[in-house]
Amino acid sequence: MPTHDEAHAAWQARLLTASFDPDACHDWPGRRCATIYLLGCPWRCVYCHNPRLQTRRRQSGGPDWGQISRELESLRGEISGVVFSGGEPTADAALPEALAAVRAMGFPVGLHTSGAYPERLERVLPLLDWIGFDLKADYEGYEAVTATPGSAARATRSARLVVASGVTHEFRLTWHHEALNEDSARLAAHFAHHLGARHFVLQTFRREGVDNPALAAASEPPASLIRECAGLFGDAFTLRREICGLAGA
Repeated sequence: MPTHDEAHAAWQARLLTASFDPDACHDWPGRRCATIYLLGCPWRCVYCHNPRLQTRRRQSGGPDWGQISRELESLRGEISGVVFSGGEPTADAALPEALAAVRAMGFPVGLHTSGAYPERLERVLPLLDWIGFDLKADYEGYEAVTATPGSAARATRSARLVVASGVTHEFRLTWHHEALNEDSARLAAHFAHHLGARHFVLQTFRREGVDNPALAAASEPPASLIRECAGLFGDAFTLRREICGLAGA
């Protein structure tokens, strides 16, 4: 039977961290925060801007938890939150312990998620102060974006959990005309509105980090889609052109 200290150390050793950004301007809207990037994602989205984080395998040069916690201590009074991103952070079974550790340090905690693991997301919801939920398409269009069978059902369940939790959140949809069409994007926005999403973001595609040479380098959302999203959500709609959740080297 492991001692308490051994059990505590075990999650720190298991957590697969890729990088740490001490000054993230756009990862939690309205806050200057630090972002911790975890490794692993079961989906292969056509426009993924962190493809090197998809494989769940420890990378050389990634910070360990001791380094991250020391950096967070040094940032007291300078940041107003810590975001866990990826990859898909719920792919890491040690995420609950890491979230609890950051909360114990006194920082508000945010999460970027696509909802790929609804059961794991449900367990960590009580530890979160904010969620950025990446909605990919309407139900029928999910697999074309994620290249993963069953992703629509998982994302749908997770979306419902996020809204029902009462945790402050935003739903964001990335527009690229080669990944989804306007009807798919419109249906996704209506789905978020039907659920009662508090804030909806239409994100313009950014080329940074994307490792897909077949994808057009630029894609501007149609004006009609922007108008419809604005009509659905009013002041709770944002057209975002800044890139968020981009992992450093």
